[in-house]
Amino acid sequence: MTSPVTRDAAVTVRVFTQRFSSTPRGARLARRLALHQLDRWGVPYGSETADTVGQLVAELAANAVTHGRVPGRDFELTLSYDSGARLRVDVSDTRGERRPTAPTAPRPLDEGGRGLLLVEALASRWAVLDRVPVGKTVRAELDLSDPDTDPDAGPDRGCGKPAAS
Repeated sequence: MTSPVTRDAAVTVRVFTQRFSSTPRGARLARRLALHQLDRWGVPYGSETADTVGQLVAELAANAVTHGRVPGRDFELTLSYDSGARLRVDVSDTRGERRPTAPTAPRPLDEGGRGLLLVEALASRWAVLDRVPVGKTVRAELDLSDPDTDPDAGPDRGCGKPAAS
């Protein structure tokens, strides 16, 4: 007796990786190229998902150039898109000793301290990971609805708590 052959549906994960100079200009370019790449993958400009990812990239890249900058070293952006399931944003820098902590509410007149609050609010989950051989990666993930069942679906806002690394 032979068992029937079953085939799982093919899964396509798209990945985009680019290094940028650790400057405000590099952070802006990272956001623009992330949105361009999402559009090429079928996530159109101005959609809820694209806007959310743009904000996540902007905050994480700004943190990388502000707090993770090492002169002469770039930061790296990686987008991983599993259509209909998950979109992951990884921003890596070479400063491993300066790790972000769980965000706390800033005082009203503080000029900074709101970036990770935004990341926590927008992402389904986020985490800080070690980067080999040096540095750290801040990862934010969005859980997406299945576009076949909900064409207007945006990211599912989860609890936003840091994930275990």
